[in-house]
Amino acid sequence: MVELLGEKPSGQDEALEEEDTTASVASHQESKEKTEEVGEEEMQEQPAAEEELAAEEPVEKEAEEPEEAEGPEAEEEEIEVVEERVCTIPFRRVWATPRGKRTPRASRMLRDFVKRHMKTDNVEISNEVNEELWARSIKKPPRQIKVRLVKDKEGRVIVYRATAA
Repeated sequence: MVELLGEKPSGQDEALEEEDTTASVASHQESKEKTEEVGEEEMQEQPAAEEELAAEEPVEKEAEEPEEAEGPEAEEEEIEVVEERVCTIPFRRVWATPRGKRTPRASRMLRDFVKRHMKTDNVEISNEVNEELWARSIKKPPRQIKVRLVKDKEGRVIVYRATAA
């Protein structure tokens, strides 16, 4: 066995190995040349693409700025107000219900109060009012809440939190 390990391959085998290595080296060099050519083409195309993106960015920023300026007050301006009231809604009866059902009942009572006083079925509660109802979790809704009711010409009523001003 020692003799087999120490033997060198025959001359034909050496020639085949050399051909394989030269062929692989040649193919490797060709692939490098192709990638370099492609890389140069991409480098030429990239600045043009970057210029296009740079030209588009200011347009997008200008379009975003007015949207950010709009808030809940901007939504109110778009609505043609037919009627507006400020009401204090008592949640006295909410506390007669089981603890785990109080805040959902308070939101139902708020909706019913608005329907009764504004004479409409289409009521939307703003996030501010909803967060105020749920501020102390499901067990402890507020005893009363002061809201501003805004009715538009389509009959939709939006419930906003009453401000001090």
